[in-house]
Amino acid sequence: MVAVLAGFALGLSLILAIGAQNAFVLRQGLRRAHVLPVVLVCAVSDAALIAAGVAGFGVLVEAVPGLEWGMRLFGAAFLIWYGARTLYAAWKGGAVLAAGEGAQSLRAAVLTCLALTWLNPHVYLDTVVLLGAVSAQYDDRLGFALGAMTASFVFFFTLGYGARALAPLFARPSSWRVLDLVIGLTMWAIAAKLILM
Repeated sequence: MVAVLAGFALGLSLILAIGAQNAFVLRQGLRRAHVLPVVLVCAVSDAALIAAGVAGFGVLVEAVPGLEWGMRLFGAAFLIWYGARTLYAAWKGGAVLAAGEGAQSLRAAVLTCLALTWLNPHVYLDTVVLLGAVSAQYDDRLGFALGAMTASFVFFFTLGYGARALAPLFARPSSWRVLDLVIGLTMWAIAAKLILM
């Protein structure tokens, strides 16, 4: 259960950062346009990448001594940078979600979502490298992976279907600042844990 909760917490904290993919899902939710296919594409893609990271990293760790430590340091360095960038965004002032473009066809929405997911280099760092590296510290890697996958499904469905309720809140830059602050501090806390363990 500890591994499941850790996977959920780390998966959720990594996915919370506003980026092109999340902004697209939020816009689709605000417009109530093809929400189910879009959130499914995001969540299933994340699940596939998490599974690859956890399974592949476990095999590599056993085959290459010292790889786990190196990946933990790499993951910590990435999280420190990512946290600093997010905290800088909070200090500078958060962005306001831009109004969405005109309605897209289902095919166009799904293709856009696939491109934003699979062509984003950060998704590989977050899911395959970082989650894979952190999972190696748990005996229950499957539980860790399931926790992270569950976080993806919960997040994307909440974002897509809860977008209408969030619209007034995220119309204000101060809301983005608070979100960025929480994300930045979470990233630094995870980095410290990776280095100190």
